[in-house]
Amino acid sequence: MKKSFRSTLIDTVMKSAGDYDNLVVLNADSARALKLTGFTEAWPDRMFGVGISEADMIGTAAGMAAAGLLPLIVGFSMFVSEKPFEQIRQAVAYPNLNVKIIATHSGLCVGQDGATHQALEDIAVMRTLPNFKVFAAADVTETKAAVEAMLKHEGPAYLRLGRDLAEDIFDENKSFYPGGADVLREGADVTIAACGLMVEQALLAASALRSAGIHATVLNTYSIKPLPEDLLLDRAKKTKAFVTAEDHSVTGGLGSAVSEYLSQTCPVPVIRVGVEDCFGESGTQDELYQKYGLTADHIVDAARRAISMKA
Repeated sequence: MKKSFRSTLIDTVMKSAGDYDNLVVLNADSARALKLTGFTEAWPDRMFGVGISEADMIGTAAGMAAAGLLPLIVGFSMFVSEKPFEQIRQAVAYPNLNVKIIATHSGLCVGQDGATHQALEDIAVMRTLPNFKVFAAADVTETKAAVEAMLKHEGPAYLRLGRDLAEDIFDENKSFYPGGADVLREGADVTIAACGLMVEQALLAASALRSAGIHATVLNTYSIKPLPEDLLLDRAKKTKAFVTAEDHSVTGGLGSAVSEYLSQTCPVPVIRVGVEDCFGESGTQDELYQKYGLTADHIVDAARRAISMKA
């Protein structure tokens, strides 16, 4: 059953405001699109709309954090990560301030909004920043766990979410912590490390592979920085072949992070499933996932190739 990222996000933020007296929320003229109007009504003195001025929003959040508040920035991924990158680097990452950025509408799942709104580079951008933690949530239960974990963490953090609906994968007791990951399937032939909405596709691919006699380990790699290094190393030694899957460019994202780590610790074939070196276009999520190679079938093909490349 598919559930809404945005509805769960606002419910979690509302609850968190009751738990943290110093929590404030900032948005750049996107409260209605992000379903944050309920927060404005409940906590009018703790919601700050800055207009279409994302750079100012980052600077404002940094000042709030320096004064002891707990600022939570919520906005479209493209406009809270890539547009104000200089301000994030200089005002948040460099002084290591306790600012949290929740980036919705990430990747091709933005669909009809087209290439200008489809952030395919945000993981690559954000994971280069010292002090930042970078996470991705696969469903609404993990979204709730991720927000709660981010607020407990002292320091800057970035959470990547999809646009709206996601298949239910986890139960209510979902754990979430920096450097963590979930083993969703066990298999000895290949490891599929996925994040975000591609976790659902990875599970579908594992089922299809099993029908063909191929047994895949499936990891929900929700912590992209820091990586779950011990788990990745363990699975590389056991399966000796890797596939990564993400709704993001193959350059600089989860696939790059995993490849960088394994190349130094346990070199194995790694096939990256993601958007190749190009921009997206307007279309439904299903149409775009098919065109740009982000489906379970594409993961199956990648797994077969990785297995064929084993030493």
